[in-house]
Amino acid sequence: MKLTQEEKSWILYDCANSAYSIAITTALFPIIFGMFKSNGSSMDLGYFNTIASVFIAVLSPILGTIADYKDKKKRFFLFFFIIGVTFTASLALVQPESGMRLLIAIFYVLSAVGFSGANIFYDSFLVDVTSDERMDKVSTRGFAFGYISSVIPFAISLLMVLALGMDKAVGYQIGFIITAVWWGLLTMPMIKNVKQRHYIESEPSPVKNSFKRLASTVTNIKKHKTVAVFLIAYFLYIDGVDTIIKMVVPYATTVLGTDALDTFTLLAILLVIQIIAFPCAIIYGNLAKKYSTRLMITVGIFTYIIACIAAYFITSIWHIFVLGALVGSAQGGIQALSRSYYAKIIPKQNSNEFFGFYNIFGKFAAIIGPGLMALTTTITGNAKLSIFSIIPLFIAGFFVFLTLPKDTNEA
Repeated sequence: MKLTQEEKSWILYDCANSAYSIAITTALFPIIFGMFKSNGSSMDLGYFNTIASVFIAVLSPILGTIADYKDKKKRFFLFFFIIGVTFTASLALVQPESGMRLLIAIFYVLSAVGFSGANIFYDSFLVDVTSDERMDKVSTRGFAFGYISSVIPFAISLLMVLALGMDKAVGYQIGFIITAVWWGLLTMPMIKNVKQRHYIESEPSPVKNSFKRLASTVTNIKKHKTVAVFLIAYFLYIDGVDTIIKMVVPYATTVLGTDALDTFTLLAILLVIQIIAFPCAIIYGNLAKKYSTRLMITVGIFTYIIACIAAYFITSIWHIFVLGALVGSAQGGIQALSRSYYAKIIPKQNSNEFFGFYNIFGKFAAIIGPGLMALTTTITGNAKLSIFSIIPLFIAGFFVFLTLPKDTNEA
């Protein structure tokens, strides 16, 4: 499939912001945050993640509704993009020796709000850059190239960390600058070439009318039954997906012990997941065209169920690498196809509003799963059993998903 200039530019933004996902959300920032001395724990980062998630989840449908007006989508995208890049770079300004833990946490929350906010409008641009027939391939290529390209800035950052000392902040701080620069440069084609093609014409009192349209969508959800059912299914299975992404490190270190899993090994596992996810996301897109998006999302769900079962039997580091490869094989595919499936069933002119709801369900995902894992561990005293507690999320998501039309044209 030959990509158009707009499709390429849209995909490049996935390459741009994926650097933030691995470096800031997952790997480098959590480590440097733990270097700050305070009365709290490095696990306090979870509170700041929650603050950012709740903030953007509450605002996203409101902002999305306003952005559906002509020429508004790109402006909102730019606003959040600039916030994200600026505060990602600002993370390098706060030294652990300063003890200003709250300040770097604030910078982190603002960077996360910028990242997530820009993604609402980026995802909704999918309906503008391509057709329904090409959405699966374009969406999966976005995730695929995002995963593999993010390895480049992350690997450079990791080399800086290794060269300057894993217990020294400077290497991680350079990594923040590298991430911000990478994110900024690869966004330029998106800004230049991608245009809003589906929109609502401007009208008086746009903010007031946006709230009315938002209320109308919520109250008349029966008119969008397929969308509502999909969001329920998505919330359930993506909760399982996000739980595994966020809990694989705590689970592995608890089961194997911190002596077996050092920081470098954990970062290496993350690289494996990124590399494996690249070809697998493309494969998912190709198979979705040959068979169906619905079938491939189902395959992704069952892959995660198998991964949960396999996780119970881990006894060594190489098992973690195999588990990481299994997760990586489905991670990009299920995320990309969920995005494109959703884009096909929503009203195109209201794409921002509906992706605002999509963002809410995505942001509040991984709330049930970690709680279930923690509760199971507390009750049984066996951390290995906790991995079984999230399997019902995938099973429930699967059965709800089965009730959706086999053809998105029926939506």
